[in-house]
Amino acid sequence: MKDYRLSDDGNMSRYKPPSGAQPKASGLKYTSKKEDMNNLEEGVEFLPTMNAKKLEKSDPKRWMVVAAILVVCLIASLLVGFLVWHFKYRNAPVQKLYNGHLRFTGARFIDAFENSNSSEFADLAWSVKKMIIDIYKKNPDVGPFHKETVITSFSEGSIIAYYWSEFSVPKLQADTLDKAMVNIQASNQTLIQTSRNLRLQVDTIVAFSTNPDAIKASQDNRCKYALHAKEGLITSFTTPGFPNSHYPSNARCQWELRADVGSVISLTFTTMDMEPCSLGSDSVTVYDTLSPLEPHAMVKLCGSYSLSYNLTFVSSQNVMLVMLITNGEGRHPGFRAVFFQMPKMKSCGGTLRGTSGNFTTPYFPGHYPPRMNCTWNIEVPTDRNVKVRFHNFFLAEPGVSIDSCTKDYVEVNNVKHCGLKKMFVVSSNSNKVAVHFHSDLSFVDNGFFAEFLSYDSGDPCPGKFTCKTGRCIELKRRCDGWNDCTDASDELNCNCTEKQFRCNNGWCKPKFWLCDGVNDCGDMSDELHCQCPADNFKCSNGKCILKSQKCNGKDECGDGSDEGDCSSGKVVTVPCQEYTYKCRNNLCVSKKNPECDGVKDCNDNSDEENCNCGTRSFSKKSRIVGGLDAEAGEWPWQVSLHAGSEGHVCGASLISQKWLVSAAHCFNDVNVRYSDPKTWTAYMGLFSQQDRGNANVQKRGIKNIISHPNFNDFTYDYDIAVLELDNQVAFTKQVQPICLPDATHEFPAGKVIHVTGWGATVEKGVAAVILQKAEIRVINQTICESLLPGQLTPRMMCVGILEGGIDACQGDSGGPLTSIEPNGRMFLAGVVSWGVGCAQRNKPGAYTRVSQFRNWIREKTGV
Repeated sequence: MKDYRLSDDGNMSRYKPPSGAQPKASGLKYTSKKEDMNNLEEGVEFLPTMNAKKLEKSDPKRWMVVAAILVVCLIASLLVGFLVWHFKYRNAPVQKLYNGHLRFTGARFIDAFENSNSSEFADLAWSVKKMIIDIYKKNPDVGPFHKETVITSFSEGSIIAYYWSEFSVPKLQADTLDKAMVNIQASNQTLIQTSRNLRLQVDTIVAFSTNPDAIKASQDNRCKYALHAKEGLITSFTTPGFPNSHYPSNARCQWELRADVGSVISLTFTTMDMEPCSLGSDSVTVYDTLSPLEPHAMVKLCGSYSLSYNLTFVSSQNVMLVMLITNGEGRHPGFRAVFFQMPKMKSCGGTLRGTSGNFTTPYFPGHYPPRMNCTWNIEVPTDRNVKVRFHNFFLAEPGVSIDSCTKDYVEVNNVKHCGLKKMFVVSSNSNKVAVHFHSDLSFVDNGFFAEFLSYDSGDPCPGKFTCKTGRCIELKRRCDGWNDCTDASDELNCNCTEKQFRCNNGWCKPKFWLCDGVNDCGDMSDELHCQCPADNFKCSNGKCILKSQKCNGKDECGDGSDEGDCSSGKVVTVPCQEYTYKCRNNLCVSKKNPECDGVKDCNDNSDEENCNCGTRSFSKKSRIVGGLDAEAGEWPWQVSLHAGSEGHVCGASLISQKWLVSAAHCFNDVNVRYSDPKTWTAYMGLFSQQDRGNANVQKRGIKNIISHPNFNDFTYDYDIAVLELDNQVAFTKQVQPICLPDATHEFPAGKVIHVTGWGATVEKGVAAVILQKAEIRVINQTICESLLPGQLTPRMMCVGILEGGIDACQGDSGGPLTSIEPNGRMFLAGVVSWGVGCAQRNKPGAYTRVSQFRNWIREKTGV
C-alpha cells in the first residue's frame, strides 16, 4: 500500500522513510523488491490474511462480559425504581393524629387554667408540652416521627391536661406507631418536670388515634366556648344565630362544659333541628371528656327531634365537650341546650326486698352515664320465687350485635341482654336474683325500667296462661291466632276450631282472613291457594276476571284495580273514568295516586300543585316500645275541639289556615247545642290537655259548622263535617295542614294507617291527657262486611287490628286517620266515626272514607 502524507507546503506526496529505518510491527510492511503480484500493480500491499475460523466465530468470553454488564445495569435500574416507588409512594410518610389527656399532680388548679388566653394557662401548657415531648423521645418508635403537640385545655381533678399530637410516619411503620402509643398510655410513666418551678408527676396517660376534623375543631378559636356550671343555676347555650338564623356552614364549634370537683354535668338539648342524617351531614357529638376522643363519645346527633324526645345526658365526671361540625349544605336553626351540675352518684344498685318493687338505670328516662356498674340484689319471701319484668329496654350501641352484648348490657342468671327489646320477663328458681347493669366508656342510651314480682313456682299465673317468657296472659288468648306472649308460646301445640284455619307453621287463624291479600300466618300459607285461574286477573278485592277484561276501560272488578297500571310503567293519558286521576286540564292519567308524590304526571303539573301539606318538622321519633303517647309535633294537623266547660269532646284535622275536617255526629244536639259554633273552641298544636296555655298552642273559635246534608245519625253514613275558624292560624312546626286525597286515591287492604286522639285508652276508661297514637291497618272491605254485616256503606272504610287491643275510642270521634304515602307525605285517609266497643277482637273500627267527599270538601271550603 502506498503511504501518502501531507508535506509542509500542504501538498500530498509519497512518504519515503529515512534510510536505515526498520518496518513497524503493525502488519504494514514496506519493501522495494519487485514481485509478481498476479498482474496487480507492484508496490501495493494488503493487510495480512487472518485466520478464517476466527473470522467465522467471535470470542464467547467477550459476549458473556457484555451480557453480564447489561444484566447488572438492568438490576440496578429496577432497584433504583423500586426504591423510588417504595420511599416516594408505597412507604410515603402519612399524617397520624392522636388525641388524649394526662392526669398529673404537683400543681394546684386555679380558675385561670380554664382560660386558654391567660398567662397561667400558657405557662402550664408549656411545661406539659415539654413533658409529653420528653416521653415521646424516649421511645424510638415514636420520637423520630413527632411533629407537633398542642395543649388544648385543662380541667380539675387533680389537674387533667388535654392535648393532641401530630406525627409524620412512613406508611409501613404506622401500625408500629399505633402500638407504641398504646404502650405509652399503658405504662403510666412517672416523670418530674422542674422547669418554671413546677414539679409535675404523671399519673395517667391516655391517647387515641383521632379524626382530623376533630383536631380542626379544637384549633378553631373563633367558635370555641368555655362554660362552668354555677351551683344551683341552669346555664344555657345555643348554636351561633339560634333561633333567628341558621348555624354557619363549614363550622367547627365546641363548648367546653365544666363543673366543680365531685359533681357531674346534666346536659339537655331542649331543641335539636339539624340537617337530616346522612353520610357527612352536620352533626353534634357529646364527649365524656374535654378532648374529642372517639372512645369517649356519648352520642352523635343529627336530624330534628320532637320537643318530647328525651335528649338528656349525664357525664361520668365533672367535664363534658359538645362539638358541632357542619358542611356547606344545610340551612337549619341548630340547637338550644341547658346544663347544670349535680352531686356525683356515690353508689348504684342495692338490695331490694319485698313482694314487688321497681328499679331503673341511673337517671331514667334520661340517658345513663358512661362507666356505670350497678347491681340490684332482689329478695322476696322464702316460699316464693322472683321474676323481673323489663319495660322500655334500650341498651343499643352502634355496630354491636344483640347476640354478643360486648358493650352495655344487663346480666341476669348469667345471661346478658342488650339492644332494643320489647317487654320481657326473666325468672329465677329461688327467692333471690341479682341484676347487673354495665355501661362502658362510649355511646349511652335511655336504659330500662323494670319491676320485680314474687310468685308461686307451682302456679306462677293463677287463673291465667304462663308464657315461656314468664309473662301471664288471659286463658282466652291461648290458641287464638295472635302472639300475646311475645315469644308465640301461647300459639304452640294448638288444636284449631272449625272456625279457624291451620297455617303451615301450626298457628290457628280465623277463616275470614283467608285470601284477603294480607300475610296473616307469617308464612303466607293463608294466601297460597288463592290465585285465580291462569287466564284470569285477580282484583284487589279478591274477585277474579278474565285477563282480556283488564284495561278495557271498564271497571270489571268493582274497585277499579283492573284499570290501574295499564301503561306498562309509563304514565300516559287515558280515557277518564271514575277511578282515574283527572288533571286540571280535564285529561286523565294512568298512574295511581299521583297527587303530591313529587313527580309531575299531568301535562299541566296540576298533580303537584297545592302540596304544602302532610309534612312534619322532625325526623326522629320516640322509641318507647308499646307506648301510645305521641310526640309533640308528630301529628301537627291534630286538633282538639272543646265544648264549653266539658273540655275535649271531639277531634278534627287541619286542612288549611282556616278550615278543619271532623265528624258530623260530633255536632248533633244532645242536651247541649253542639250545632252552635259558639259552643266550640279549637286548639291547634296541642300535645297535653293540661298545657293549653303553651306558646306553641294556637286557640281559635269556630265561625261556621257545615255538616254533610246526607248525614244519617242512625247509620252514621255521610259522617263528615267541615268547620271554619274565626281567624286564620299561623303554620309552625307544631301546626301544619294534612293533605286531602283525590277522589280516586286508593288505600289498599293491609296498608298501615295511624289513628290519633285524646280518647279513652281502654273501653269505658277516662280520656287521655297526652295525645295518643296507634298503628292499625286497612282491612279488606269484603272481610269487614262479614264482621259487621249490614252496617258498612261505600262511604266507610274498615280499619283496625282484628286481634284487638288497638283502636280509636270514645273522645277520638272526628279525629284523623293518617296514611303515610311512599314519599313520606301524609294524607287524610279517614275520619274517626264509629265502632263496636273499643279495641275488641274481630270488631274493627269504621271510618269515614275522605276520598268519597273530596269534591264536597272543595265545594264548601275551596281547599
